[in-house]
Amino acid sequence: MSMLPRIIGHRGAKESAPENTLASLREAVRQGVRWIEIDVMLTRDRVPVLIHDDRLDRTTDGTGAVADLDLADLRRLDAGSWFDPRFAGETVPTLDECLDFVIGEGLGLNMEIKPYPGHEVATAEAAIALLRRRWPTDLPPPLLSSFETVCLEVAQLQAPDWPRGYLMWEPPSDWATIADRLGATTLNVEQSRQTAESVAAYRATGRPVLVYTVNDPTRARELFGWGVTSIFTDAPGRVAAALSTSRTEYDGFFSPLANPL
Repeated sequence: MSMLPRIIGHRGAKESAPENTLASLREAVRQGVRWIEIDVMLTRDRVPVLIHDDRLDRTTDGTGAVADLDLADLRRLDAGSWFDPRFAGETVPTLDECLDFVIGEGLGLNMEIKPYPGHEVATAEAAIALLRRRWPTDLPPPLLSSFETVCLEVAQLQAPDWPRGYLMWEPPSDWATIADRLGATTLNVEQSRQTAESVAAYRATGRPVLVYTVNDPTRARELFGWGVTSIFTDAPGRVAAALSTSRTEYDGFFSPLANPL
């Protein structure tokens, strides 16, 4: 049985450091985070790396598709200067490097499987296989999430004992049926679309509701009031400080994370 905290660092601490980099993960820990969310995609030579976009342009000094570069090519790119010159030289980390840090710090992990289009199965298989080799038994099992249902189907097969998060932007009308079919443990939904009624409908399935991306403490308080379990935030320290002066906003309000199906 593993647990979810109220606050999860989104791509590390995206407001304060370049997203999905080791610098961002370190900053999230500095701000008090005990769970982080990352995005994982494959390079051309099928190495899982931390990056959100299909293309390199926004978060590196490179251009083009992530899937067109081998890891050696990707490593030559600067993934920090775009955010702030003091992060110059920050690289796109491999999932392996991320796990060195996460496991070393004893953190909880939400790995979003973020495949390049057409690489859904390969991405899920490679990322989950690496996690299965590396993840220690004394840490809560990682939450495997994706917008791509095929990735969650792979997770069902490769890691049936690990929790799965069904990510939704605009939920399909049959979202509950899909969640049941996938054996989804959590429902991860976009914050601006939520109402008290939508959260109640999600909670009625017996699943924790996780909401992304919440950077306004007033909105966070409202969502928690509706029964949301956790929020993903780019600014974990700032949001936690506004909600409470204690660390309980990070790790004092837990919900069971057990696969209900």
